[in-house]
Amino acid sequence: MNDARPETRLQIRIVPVTPLQQNCSLIWDTETKNAVLIDPGGDIDTLLGALEHFGLTLKEMWLTHGHLDHAGAAQEIRERTGVPVIGPHKDDQFWLDQIESSGDRYGIAGLRNVTPDRYLEDGDVLELEGVKFDVSHTPGHTPGHVVIHNRDAGIAFVGDVLFAGSIGRTDFPRSNHQNLIDSITGKLWPLGDDMTFVPGHGPTSTFGQERRTNSFVADQLTGYAGAEKRDGSNYDQKTAKRYT
Repeated sequence: MNDARPETRLQIRIVPVTPLQQNCSLIWDTETKNAVLIDPGGDIDTLLGALEHFGLTLKEMWLTHGHLDHAGAAQEIRERTGVPVIGPHKDDQFWLDQIESSGDRYGIAGLRNVTPDRYLEDGDVLELEGVKFDVSHTPGHTPGHVVIHNRDAGIAFVGDVLFAGSIGRTDFPRSNHQNLIDSITGKLWPLGDDMTFVPGHGPTSTFGQERRTNSFVADQLTGYAGAEKRDGSNYDQKTAKRYT
């Protein structure tokens, strides 16, 4: 994603990290060159190299949830740079405490457990150079998952809640499928159909596109906004990409 937002002076680059190809987002202010990383999951030298390439100063790291591919590089980057780790919600600390053991299971070396400098709650506000990002607590994929969004810029960073054509897995400890559906319809859809979202894996999309075509949360499947509800296609759901 190569996206300039003139009204907010923001630039965004997606840097895929780890063998799981997690979408780490690098956001910066084009005037001050101050930046944040959202979900620095691994490949530390690649992320620090991207900061150097664009001449940026890292100010904060924001985490959507505690899975290894989203948070595994945060501790070492904090040690190298001194910048704080913010988020996710406190209910994901148990995941942050097992990043290293999860890395062993997946065969991904160099990831570290981490405790954030600050947890996030529903309704919190994050800020980069005067641009404010709202926080929504969106449990389901994990109990402490959050989504970070800016309505004026029309951008949301949704972690593993929603994907283009799919939704997050709910077969992990303390995951809950109905909570995930409720988070999507109750917290994401009201932000507007034109909202572009950066998922944790795969291509970007818009909430409107997913309301029309997503095999799990299209309006005709959830009954959102009064849509006539019908059962989903088992074939479509089984063949939809489900990311780790």
